[in-house]
Amino acid sequence: MDYTNKLITTEQALALVKSGYKVAVGEGQGAPRGFLSKFHTLEDKVNNVELWTCRLPQGFPMLEMRNITFCTIHDTFITKPLRNAEFKNISYVPTHLSKLGATVSAQRVPDIFVTTCSLPKPNGMVSSGLSGGLAKELRQKSRIIIAEINENMPYTYGDTEFSLNDVDYVTEENIPLNPVILGKVSDRDREIGNLVAEYIDDGDCLQVGIGGIPDALMQCLKDKKDLGIHTELLGDGLIDLVEAGVVTNARKTLYKGKIVTSIVDGTQKAFDFVNDNKDVIVFDSSYTNDVAVLQQNDNQVSVNTTLEVDLTGQCCSESLGSRQYSGTGGQADTAIGAQRAKNGKSFIVLGSTANVLESGNVKMISKIVPQLKRGATVSLQRNDVQYIATEYGIVNLRGCSMKERALKLISIAHPGFRDWLTEEAEKLNLI
Repeated sequence: MDYTNKLITTEQALALVKSGYKVAVGEGQGAPRGFLSKFHTLEDKVNNVELWTCRLPQGFPMLEMRNITFCTIHDTFITKPLRNAEFKNISYVPTHLSKLGATVSAQRVPDIFVTTCSLPKPNGMVSSGLSGGLAKELRQKSRIIIAEINENMPYTYGDTEFSLNDVDYVTEENIPLNPVILGKVSDRDREIGNLVAEYIDDGDCLQVGIGGIPDALMQCLKDKKDLGIHTELLGDGLIDLVEAGVVTNARKTLYKGKIVTSIVDGTQKAFDFVNDNKDVIVFDSSYTNDVAVLQQNDNQVSVNTTLEVDLTGQCCSESLGSRQYSGTGGQADTAIGAQRAKNGKSFIVLGSTANVLESGNVKMISKIVPQLKRGATVSLQRNDVQYIATEYGIVNLRGCSMKERALKLISIAHPGFRDWLTEEAEKLNLI
């Protein structure tokens, strides 16, 4: 397809941004790198611009500029580049992943939506590739659509596909993507992975994220058979299970034989696996994370990590006290959806302790606590928690009283903190 009549430079695309505009960009790896790398050049040209982002995969010059004033960043899932930014005019927007696109357009639709896409097929179809989270919904709602073609973006099928006939402008920026560097799986991660693996049966359908414990769990599932994947995020660990023949998707209720996801992230291995792979369907998160959809998958299993759990089962998975660290993401979506499915299970996993720097000294703290830190966000309500796992065991909190919950959680806390937790539970009249 000839799209030269729509082709403009990145500088011309930026010139479309006017004072007061709301500009949204693709989620995660769908962030338009050329557009964002020059966004700071709008300083002194416009003012009161809103830039809406989600899971930024890398830093951009604007983030290093403390005195930029023309723009406010509204972000729905904080990542390291924003946590470390010199630019401080950043505001977190709470949302479930299932409502990502709806949240971005709730107060008013974006004036401009810019997303990275693949090279076009001969028929003019392109794909937002690794980023399905909000791509379709914002392409449908935003006033001006700009597609930033990047030859490094894989072509995936599903809600990521669209025609260049349906966009207003096209830019070309062949900038490398940012594969995720996987951390080392610790012995503790492996202990927790082994515990959870005992609860996963042949034919189960998995939703598992990226991280040390999820990666360890994937390594502990190599003896399972006919697992399926319906997940919010597809990464290397799940792909390893596909290549090992453990994942066949043969017993799935929805999209039998296919992998369903909303986001793809990981190393280049993950990017290559999904490229032009018709066995992988990338939907908007409004579909993948819809509780009504998830509950249709028999044997749906959800595994999510958390930062801190109190003795009633409340999970804080996104903030350190009042400091926003990441985002709600799809934790509640997938935990609730899995439990509503026939024979479904939901796991929250965490190491029992963490090392923190306090007054210049490293101190070990318990991640199972009497009460969440002041200002902490409850990412998953105690009403919606089922299994919680540490390296000391797994407890099922469903149907348990407050006393039973407290005692069960104390039993999987680090032994060095159990007496303290018991004393605090008594003070709180939990036991």
